[in-house]
Amino acid sequence: MTSTAALPTRTDVAIVGAGPTGLALAVTLAGAGVDFVLLDKQAEGANTSRAAVVHARTLEVLDELDPSGALSGDLVGRGVRVRRFRIRDGARPLAAVDFDGLPTAHPYALMVPQYETEAVLLERLRALGGDVHRPYEVTAVTQDADGVTLTTATATATGETLRAAHVVGADGMHSVVREAAGIGFTGSAYGESFVLADVVMDWAPGPGEVTLAFGAAGPTVVAPLPGGHYRIVTAVAEAPAEPDLAFVQGLMDERVPGTAVVRELVWSSRFRIHHRIADRYRAGRLLLAGDAAHVHSPAGGQGMNTGIQDGYALGRALATGDLDGYEARRRPVARRVVALTHRMTRAATVRNPLLRAARNALLPLLARVPALRDRLATELAELSYR
Repeated sequence: MTSTAALPTRTDVAIVGAGPTGLALAVTLAGAGVDFVLLDKQAEGANTSRAAVVHARTLEVLDELDPSGALSGDLVGRGVRVRRFRIRDGARPLAAVDFDGLPTAHPYALMVPQYETEAVLLERLRALGGDVHRPYEVTAVTQDADGVTLTTATATATGETLRAAHVVGADGMHSVVREAAGIGFTGSAYGESFVLADVVMDWAPGPGEVTLAFGAAGPTVVAPLPGGHYRIVTAVAEAPAEPDLAFVQGLMDERVPGTAVVRELVWSSRFRIHHRIADRYRAGRLLLAGDAAHVHSPAGGQGMNTGIQDGYALGRALATGDLDGYEARRRPVARRVVALTHRMTRAATVRNPLLRAARNALLPLLARVPALRDRLATELAELSYR
């Protein structure tokens, strides 16, 4: 199953999309001895950071995929361990959630670029004898009583087909597999655009916490990354296509005044966010996982983590034949994640002065209640979804 090998004509499971979800699924199937083909339309894996946090439950999944601990250990070695999540109103601290007391071998949030997460999963996949077939774009998905036929296209050829007993769409929000399955994607888009920037900056709170700053103009997340970098994600009414350093500095001056001096812009992007969930995770032999099944606000950094856990759960379900159990377990998780991140986003963007004052008075009080603080830490770390 190497990327340079010819595409097989048949397999048990065809996986469309080799992001973190597809890779986690492939590693799970490879470990269980299930034949699969992993396809991706990109010529190479992503080298921009995109998702930047790996939560405790996801690290536990990596330990289950490799009980030696080498898989999670490799990833942890590439990242920054952060033990505190702090909520602010602008620069003013409101509440802190600590991960130290979590009942897990990984009581922290691991800040690491997505391409590093993909790299360690791909290394594990190759160690198990698998790889990614690139660049194969799926142009048609045809299901019948006996299986599914995928029609593919590359830069040099079209019409090559792959026959599979099951096909998994791990191909993102605009999933070809979900469309072919006729599965609805219920929800809507946020009105704001989001700016994502990796920067070098002087940041007053320092690298020991992840910050969620509330503000009437939109939420702002600041998180440390390896190499002294920071990740900024912030909602903007209408962001430029490629935000520059001056624009990012202006946002920080507005959202968290007096705390940040941006020295260098490493990478930036603009994107829009939806909150949606697939009406079903399965239509016959077609199944969904990751962003093909659910998308939501970046508040809390839940997206990639939920997708990796989907991939692991679906791999086990395919290995055991319990496909109905997969949706029964994972769709309620996605509903909780979508609801939690939507509530966090809406709480962050309260514009009514009276409601903002009430929120800012209530949060510090709630944060002093150990049971509530622990519950939020458990939810953010996704340990509730074991």
